[in-house]
Amino acid sequence: MEIADRRVATIHFTLLDQQGGQVTTTHGHDPLVYVHGTGGIVRGLEEALAGRKAGDKFEVEVAPEQGFGKRHEGLVQTLPRSLLGADSQPQVGARLKAQTARGPLDVVVTAVDADTVTVDGNHPLAGRPFRAQVEVVDVRLASPEEIQFGIG
Repeated sequence: MEIADRRVATIHFTLLDQQGGQVTTTHGHDPLVYVHGTGGIVRGLEEALAGRKAGDKFEVEVAPEQGFGKRHEGLVQTLPRSLLGADSQPQVGARLKAQTARGPLDVVVTAVDADTVTVDGNHPLAGRPFRAQVEVVDVRLASPEEIQFGIG
């Protein structure tokens, strides 16, 4: 069975930045399971998966416009350290949850000094192309519940 709209695909993937450094991977973890054609994964990867079958392995380059979008400098903020609490010892690379007017946002600490902490809410690949190494594990028809409510 081929991957097509309203079918459930199970995939393993590794995302690589422009220098070939690994950004994230499902290997060593559960694979990603999604309903194809619903926008549950980035458009460029979803388009590359269309028509693939279980057992297919491939690599695709995804442009920012079809990946994680452009960078938004408004998602980079420098905050007083006091906002994190007296006991907090933030370190560059640490992941935090920020509360915004639109709800929670995952941010990464990008700089720390005596008085401030700089955080970035952009995806690490925002504004950048990336390569995806993909293995299709399974393809099946979606149930009516999965089509209506999604997976998860």
